[in-house]
Amino acid sequence: MDRRRFSLSMAGFSLASAALARAEAPSNELSTTSSMEAVRTFTQVGKQEKPFVTNAEAVIAEKTGCGYLDHMWFGGGFPDFLRLRLRIYVDGEALSSIDMELGMGIGVGFGDSDAPWGTIFNGITGSPSGVFLNYRVPYRKSIRVTAELPPGVARDTVFWWIVRGIEGLPLQISGLNFPENTRLRLHKRVDLTVHPLQEFTLCDVAGSGMVFMVSMAAQSTNFEFMEGQMRAYIDGSSTPQFLSSGLEDYFLGTYYFNRGLYHFHQAGLTHKNEEDHSFSAYRFHDLDPVLFSGGLRLACRCGEKRGDLIFGTTGQPQTTTYATYVWTYEW
Repeated sequence: MDRRRFSLSMAGFSLASAALARAEAPSNELSTTSSMEAVRTFTQVGKQEKPFVTNAEAVIAEKTGCGYLDHMWFGGGFPDFLRLRLRIYVDGEALSSIDMELGMGIGVGFGDSDAPWGTIFNGITGSPSGVFLNYRVPYRKSIRVTAELPPGVARDTVFWWIVRGIEGLPLQISGLNFPENTRLRLHKRVDLTVHPLQEFTLCDVAGSGMVFMVSMAAQSTNFEFMEGQMRAYIDGSSTPQFLSSGLEDYFLGTYYFNRGLYHFHQAGLTHKNEEDHSFSAYRFHDLDPVLFSGGLRLACRCGEKRGDLIFGTTGQPQTTTYATYVWTYEW
């Protein structure tokens, strides 16, 4: 089955035939002046504000209409900046479909201060802040962005932010055109203890969609948990598609990340500690989409075994603690 094809429609085109194919030319929808007149950029900023004095969860941006967020930036000098909690409420939902700690949101799992680095989608430019995200978050009626300080930080602390978006423009990611009802959702697992050779689920999604980004942080007593292969159970299949030959391979590393930190557009290693056997990394799937039309279960394994062979230098993966963020576009 061609995973780029979908039995949905948008703007009169059958997605089952073409709409999620990579666009070779601009859409005719926006080729006329009248169409472009409806397109608007909006920006909401805060400069040296104290938004948390009144409410611990402070509203920093709010917009009605139809469009998508495409840029957020955050600055400040308070402790544990990367543990700032962001929530995004779409179309009046009571429980936010995106609820993240800022660090894991960009793939930094252990508060590392390594900077500057960046991709077209995210990065960090300063110390301890200057964090940006260019994730497109679509909405059809309204959107609200809130922030909450890390535990122990005084609520009268100052904060800077930029939130920007576009109204009236169809959602497109790297040449893929998405249906009007698309939502970006964040699926989280935190403080997950996994035993040797146990398979664990990162997300289990119904319906149709695409994996956009995966972040992972993990810690163990050796690195042999990295032998685990990422796997995707697509459209209800009980047989996985293996997305990698090992965990570090999934994040485009090799030999347990033997050359240290790196930051590329498609993937990056943001933390590695040889003493406590920990790492964190990010992986984007805009260039190699993982698409599904009948559900997806994304999974990994703590170490790997094939037949009688347990992979690794000693063949003894140990109990490992994981945190995972999986971002999916769903429709």
